[in-house]
Amino acid sequence: MAEQYNRNPEAVAALSPEQYHVTQENGTERAFTGEYWDNHEPGIYVDVVSGEPLFASLDKFDSGSGWPSFTKPLVAENVAEKRDLSHLMVRTEVRSVHGNSHLGHVFTDGPRAQGGLRYCMNSAALRFVHLDELEAQGYGQYRALFTKEDA
Repeated sequence: MAEQYNRNPEAVAALSPEQYHVTQENGTERAFTGEYWDNHEPGIYVDVVSGEPLFASLDKFDSGSGWPSFTKPLVAENVAEKRDLSHLMVRTEVRSVHGNSHLGHVFTDGPRAQGGLRYCMNSAALRFVHLDELEAQGYGQYRALFTKEDA
């Protein structure tokens, strides 16, 4: 259920080997291989471990990188950024706050008109909730984001 945002041991135990590697061992899936890199359906992306809402399809863009890329988090309070010095680089890691899952990294080469950030995420760390399933899965409050109001 959407309201239970925590690091659930049962959810961690149910992860696929790739999901475990990415979320628990700070791994990275290969480019252009993840389930959501080319997903264009309306909906939201939640943490595969905790279910906390992370990103919306409305903020997704094709970065050409081979990973799902977003201009901003759906709920900023659910995303933590931390300095990452691995692989002889200085990067900013992105983790879910409640699930403490490694999600990916944020870079400053995103679309300028939307703030210039590119949240480059691993599909293996995410679960997509289609617009038509938001209410049934406990995320009904986000449905309004997809409603266009005519003035």
